Amino acid sequence: MRYNRIVAVPSMLVFVPLLGGCGGNTSVQNGAPPPAQVVEVGDVSLFHVDHPEQYPLSSAVKHEAVSQLVVTGTVNPDIARTVPVITLASGRVVDIRVRLGDTVQRGQVLLRIRSDDVSSGYSDYRKAVADELLSRQQLDRDKDLYAHGAISQADLQAAQDTEDDAKVTLETTTEHLKLLGNDPDHPSGIVDITAPISGVITDQEVVNGSSVQSYSANPFTISDLSYVWIVCDVYENDLPNVRLGQSVDIRLNAYPNQALKGTISNIGEILDPAIRAAKVRIEVRNPGVMRVGMFATATFYGLKKEAHTAVPASAILHLHDRDWVFVPAANQKFRRLEVRGGNTLPNRAQEILSGLQPGQQVVTDALSLQNAIDNE
Repeated sequence: MRYNRIVAVPSMLVFVPLLGGCGGNTSVQNGAPPPAQVVEVGDVSLFHVDHPEQYPLSSAVKHEAVSQLVVTGTVNPDIARTVPVITLASGRVVDIRVRLGDTVQRGQVLLRIRSDDVSSGYSDYRKAVADELLSRQQLDRDKDLYAHGAISQADLQAAQDTEDDAKVTLETTTEHLKLLGNDPDHPSGIVDITAPISGVITDQEVVNGSSVQSYSANPFTISDLSYVWIVCDVYENDLPNVRLGQSVDIRLNAYPNQALKGTISNIGEILDPAIRAAKVRIEVRNPGVMRVGMFATATFYGLKKEAHTAVPASAILHLHDRDWVFVPAANQKFRRLEVRGGNTLPNRAQEILSGLQPGQQVVTDALSLQNAIDNE
């Protein structure tokens, strides 16, 4: 019998790119990629306008102004106008008349304490009253005996000294009761704690039923907010632009249209190592709207003037939280440039801090040109 042997031979598939003819590119046949085709993309900042003469131009002018440094800060109470409420009596709180954030007047009752210190003080007071009465009566008798030659002058002086000591003791115990908030003629176990100054309660450490100790943690802290501090962080590179006594413009985030004036009273001697900035403290008179914790913007003005550019305010377009101007280009086109706007100037002009040089021409009505571009 004959057997047919079948041997499998692996086949090799070779893919050859078809190039439209036998004489194709050698580099492609060798496996090299074809050359990249470069497609030119138009400048997105250029805009073609059919009638550019419809948009009048004006030239940017040079404007000199003092340098400005704008930083942010927060409103803080003036520590010199912050007073802790101190109680001289120990006891338990039975009534709280005010709360954190309340406005109080000097002498107003803040809280009431039931204290055993009053009982002890009243006991000392009654004893001092009895001792003073006895010593006064003894002095009257010794005066009569001395007048009749029954005692010596030394005995009379000793009686007078005893009476003087008794008076001092009586005055001391009387004052102690008054300091505890009690009337010696009408003693009570309840002590009223009053406000030492007028202001706002900026800290509260007690609640009803809590115990307090004399000269210990302050139950309340009252701050006079007629003057406040704005505390800002100024980077070390900007510190040469600030100085003690310098006038500062303050604007609150809550009231951006209300301008306030402040004065630098302290420049921190220690930099924050994390942000490389020093704390700058500004004293500001509170018109009644400043609250502790508010955010504020402080503007410092330098001593030297800087040259900037000024254009009509209508030439600046505010778009996507940025400032832009249009400048003329060739072939009936306008180019939109990003700039950094500054302060508003007289005669409906606005300062440009960067992005445009004096002498360059800009479209006077930027909004009209932008609307025409959007409608195309």
